[in-house]
Amino acid sequence: MKIIEVVNALEQFAPLPLQEDYDNAGLQVGLTEAEVSGALLCLDVTEAIVDEAVARGCNLIVSHHPLIFHKLCRLTGDDYVQRTVMKAIEKKVTILSLHTNMDSVKGGVNFKIAEKMGLEQVTFLGKQQTVSVPDDITIAGCDARRTVKGGEGVIGFLPAPMAADDFVLMLKHTFKVECVMANELIRRDICKVALCGGAGDFLLNEALAAGADAFVTGEMHYHQFFGQEQRIQLAIIGHYQSEQYTAEIFRDIITAKCPDVRCVMTEQNTNPIIYL
Repeated sequence: MKIIEVVNALEQFAPLPLQEDYDNAGLQVGLTEAEVSGALLCLDVTEAIVDEAVARGCNLIVSHHPLIFHKLCRLTGDDYVQRTVMKAIEKKVTILSLHTNMDSVKGGVNFKIAEKMGLEQVTFLGKQQTVSVPDDITIAGCDARRTVKGGEGVIGFLPAPMAADDFVLMLKHTFKVECVMANELIRRDICKVALCGGAGDFLLNEALAAGADAFVTGEMHYHQFFGQEQRIQLAIIGHYQSEQYTAEIFRDIITAKCPDVRCVMTEQNTNPIIYL
């Protein structure tokens, strides 16, 4: 099977038109007509990730965060992005990234976070859109979806009410979080939970308007914590931690659409933040 068939399967699920204007999802490096030897699935792409792909016999890397966010004016090895691009080209490794398109799509990153938390009746939280799958995205032997829904964040219900301190402990256990940033613990049970992976603080007002008891995200600005006491439980678990299970989505899509392709999950933690 060719790399382009894997690319098509992933971009059929999360079409590039769903991505935000600032984003650079899609093919980052390499050619797609080669036969795929294996797909390494990860959150971030670094030089070490390329080395791991080569060592594990993978000529395709599928990441959540794009390696190339901004225009590259030169390739001289001045920074880790340039060095990683150069290494991938040298080793003939193709890099594909699915970022805010995978955040937005139904069944994508936010739905995976909700699944890990055990939320039920999960729906989109913020604004929604429906996009068409580009005509050049085809998968042999599969009935392709030609329109796909996306939206900002999700909201759902816990299977049973939880006290605020138990809710925070559940997040620490589920997402392997050393420290949850929170505001004053609310003195009522948490039932309705809104969330957005990564930097989702822009959805705080939507969470309040939807009547959420708690809002979970990866990052939040300092001043947004003010004035929320007993209105909503804020729980900030870290950008990496909130999106760490995204590779499971890649694996499930590839396994379903391209069953002959070997998928391997990275063994590396690429979180650049350490907790002392």
